[in-house]
Amino acid sequence: MQKNKLISYLPYLIVIIAILSLFNMNGSGVSETLSYQELQKTLKNETIKESQISIGNNVTTVHGVYTKDDRQVGFTSTIPSTSDEITAVIGQLENSKLTIVDADASNLFLDTLITLIPFVFFGAFAIWMINRMNGAGANSKAFEFSKSRARLEGKIRVRFDDVAGCDEEKQEMKEIIEYLKYPKKFEKMGARIPKGILLVGHPGTGKTLLAKAVAGEANVPFYSISGSDFVEMFVGVGASRVRDMFKKAQQTAPCMIFIDEIDAVGRQRGAGFGGGHDEREQTLNQLLVEMDGMEDNTGVVVIAATNRPDVLDPALLRAGRFDRQITVSLPDRKGREAILKVHARNKHLASDIDLGALAKRTPGFSGADLENVLNEAAILAVREDSEEIHMQHIDEAIDRVMMGPAKVSRTYDEKTKKLVAYHESGHAIVGLFLENAQVVQKVTIIPRGQAGGYNLMTPKEEKMMNTKNDLLATITSYMGGRVSEEMFFDDVTTGASNDIERATNIAKDMVTLYGMSDLGPIKYNAGTENVFLGRDYNSPNNVSGEVAYEIDQEVRKIINGCHDMARAILEEHREQLIAIAEALMEYETLTAEQIQQVVKGESIAEDFGSTETAAPKAEAAPADTEETDW
Repeated sequence: MQKNKLISYLPYLIVIIAILSLFNMNGSGVSETLSYQELQKTLKNETIKESQISIGNNVTTVHGVYTKDDRQVGFTSTIPSTSDEITAVIGQLENSKLTIVDADASNLFLDTLITLIPFVFFGAFAIWMINRMNGAGANSKAFEFSKSRARLEGKIRVRFDDVAGCDEEKQEMKEIIEYLKYPKKFEKMGARIPKGILLVGHPGTGKTLLAKAVAGEANVPFYSISGSDFVEMFVGVGASRVRDMFKKAQQTAPCMIFIDEIDAVGRQRGAGFGGGHDEREQTLNQLLVEMDGMEDNTGVVVIAATNRPDVLDPALLRAGRFDRQITVSLPDRKGREAILKVHARNKHLASDIDLGALAKRTPGFSGADLENVLNEAAILAVREDSEEIHMQHIDEAIDRVMMGPAKVSRTYDEKTKKLVAYHESGHAIVGLFLENAQVVQKVTIIPRGQAGGYNLMTPKEEKMMNTKNDLLATITSYMGGRVSEEMFFDDVTTGASNDIERATNIAKDMVTLYGMSDLGPIKYNAGTENVFLGRDYNSPNNVSGEVAYEIDQEVRKIINGCHDMARAILEEHREQLIAIAEALMEYETLTAEQIQQVVKGESIAEDFGSTETAAPKAEAAPADTEETDW
C-alpha cells in the first residue's frame, strides 16, 4: 500500500523538480541581448571572460560572458559582417577566451533538435498525466478482461520432502514427474499419460501442497487458478479464459495447470432448481472441449482439487479428461508424526516433547490442523516470554483450535457449576467403564466457545470402519451427561442439546444408511441431498409414510436403549461419578491420569502444587468432544 502511494505521487515530484531546475537555471545567471551601441559600451567597460564570434555572410553574431556583482552575465549581439567591424571586435575580445565559428558550417538540424527536446519531453509528460487522470490505464485493462487469470509460478520451492502423511499419493504422482521430465520414455513405450488428475479429500489434507510439490520436483512452470476465477457475470468470459489458459500453457510446455476448487465450475449441468447457471455451464463445456482436444503427450498436465467430488459433472470424470482420481485421506498416526516433524523444523520445541506421542493423541487431525496447532503453541510460548514450546502450550493450542480460547471471565454460580461438573462427569464415567467406548483424555468445566464444558476422548485404536457396538457405545457416551442430570438433580437442562443432536444423527444413519436395525440392510435416506449443489430437484424418495414411521420407531428404540445403558453404568459407578464431579468443581480441569487417580480414591492435590487454581499438565489431545451448551 505504501509503495503504491509513492508511485502515485511520482509525477507530481517530477514536475516540482523540473520547475525548481528552471528557476535555478535562471537564477544562476542573467542573459541579455545588446544593441550595437550597448555592445560597444560593454566591450569597453567590462572584462569579458569568454566570447564566441559566429561570422556570417551579412551579420556576425557575438556571444560573451562577463562578471557583474558576483553574477555571470551573458550577452548576445550582432554586428555587420565587414572586415573593419569584425577586426575591431576581435581586437577588443583578444584578452578573453575567444572562439571563432563559421556560421555556414553549423548543423541546423542538430541545433533545432536540441532546442525542441525540452518541449517534446514536457509535451509527452503532459499527455501521460492527462491519460492517467482520465483513467486510460484502467480502461485499457478492459481488453484483458477475457484473458486467463491463471498465475504463473516459475520456480516452485516445494518438494516431496515438504509433503508428509500421504506416501501412497506421492507414489501415484511420481510417474507424472517422470513424464514431465522424460516424455520420450512414455512415447517409446506407447503409453499415454493421464491428461487430468483429480485430487479428492477433506479440507486441509494437502491437495494444493501436493500439486505444488509435483511441479517443484519436475521443475516445470506451474499455472495456478481457482475455479471461481473463470465464472463472471458476463456470458462467454469464462469460456474465453479457459481457451486463453490452455493456449498459454501449450506455449510453455512442458508445464502443469492446477485448478483449485474445481467444483465451483464443474458441477453437474442442468441440475438444481431453475436449471443451473448458464455462464458456468458454458465455461464447463469449454473446459471439457479443451481437455478432450489436447493431443497425447503435449506436455501439459492438468491437476484439479476438490472436496466435493459427488457434485462434479460425469463428463468431467470420464476417461480422457480427469481419468485418474487420487483420494488424499486424513493422515494416520505415522503420517501425523511425519507432518509434525515437517512443521516443527523452524519451531523451538522443548526436549521433553514427543511428536510420536502427540501424533497418537490426535486422530482425525488434518495436516492443516496440525500445522495450526504448532503455530498456536508457538504464539502462546511467545506470549509467555518462553524460549521453548512446552507441552502445556501444545495442549492449550489444541483446545484453542478445536473449541476456541478459554472464557476465563465467564463465571458460574455454584448451582450451575455443579450442574456442569456432574454433566461432564457422566460422560467421563461412561467412557471409563463401557466397553468399545473411546478413552477419556481430558474433562473440564472451563467454558470454551459455545460449550460450558467438554469431555475430550480418543479411540483406543484407529479403525477404518466402525462396528454397530462402537456406534452404540458412542451414543451411550453422549447420553451420559443427560442421565447424570436426571439422577442427581431430578431435572434436565439445555446443556445436552449438542449431545442429543449428535446421538440422533448417528442413530438415523444406523437405521437409514448402515442397515443396523430390525428394518434390515436397506438404504432409506435417498432424496436428502441439497438440490442447489448439483442434484436434481425432483429426486425420488423411496420412503413411504409407513416406513418413515418405522424408521422413527427404530431411532427412538436405539436412543432409549443407549439412555438406559448409560443410567445403568452411572448407577453402578455412582460413587466414582461423585468423586470426579467434586474434583472438577475444585480443580476445573482433569487429565486422564488424574481421572484414574480420582476413581481409585487417590489424592491429586500435589499435581496442582500450592496454587490449586493452576492448570494441570495436559496428557492428551482431543479426537472427539462431548460439548455442553449452556
